[in-house]
Amino acid sequence: MISKPHMKRFDNRTVILTGGARGMGAGHARGFVAEGANVVIADVLEQEGRALAGELGERAIFSRLDVTCDGDWVATLAAAEDAFGPVSVLVNNAAIGRFGPITETEPAAWRQVIDINLTGMYLGIRAVVPSMRKAGGGAIVNISSTAGMKGQFGIGAYMASKWSVHGMTKAAALELARDNIRVNSIHPGVIRTPGLASPDIAAFAAAHARGLAIPRAAEPEEITRLVLFAASAAASFSTGSEFIDEGGYLLSPVPDSSLRA
Repeated sequence: MISKPHMKRFDNRTVILTGGARGMGAGHARGFVAEGANVVIADVLEQEGRALAGELGERAIFSRLDVTCDGDWVATLAAAEDAFGPVSVLVNNAAIGRFGPITETEPAAWRQVIDINLTGMYLGIRAVVPSMRKAGGGAIVNISSTAGMKGQFGIGAYMASKWSVHGMTKAAALELARDNIRVNSIHPGVIRTPGLASPDIAAFAAAHARGLAIPRAAEPEEITRLVLFAASAAASFSTGSEFIDEGGYLLSPVPDSSLRA
């Protein structure tokens, strides 16, 4: 008896992944390719993005994308369709952070965070939906944050962007439902990425993790597994939903052992 070849979750599906050249995005790219997808690594980091596409082989290409630029989105979508066909999955992963209270954040820095973290996602959805309609539907996964679920001190611009992503996800889920396009958001906590190499950020992350129910930073692959789930048919009845992966951050802190005795 000849066994049928094993079908992978994203066989021959076209995925555009923003901010995919390194860190968490690169992990997502590897995860999608391992599950049979054709992946467009879309990023401003050309050297790293091209190197990753070369590593992943014929199922990956790189497209230079500044998510705030309409023209870059047009070019990236054309590259995706020329190489692999209509787009079935968009992962809006590109983002930046800025530390500082609202009153000490310069308008230019505020606008940069909002432009990349929020407007970039809006432009991506707007650009990709016609291609998804040609594909018969698809899934959009917006990477938000626990900062889009709970108040945090000293990151006003970032928090404003991520709460807005949370809301935009729900609006898009309703607007695109009859096109068979699901839209969900992922809300990670602290993740062990190269960004934690900075001493200041590493110290902040360590202090943050100590009070968690799961007292550590997430590994990138833990977030990738959730992204793949939300983008796949396994989540076919989920839209406008929040997928939270944060070690219990939204719970109250676990008390010190002396207080639990």
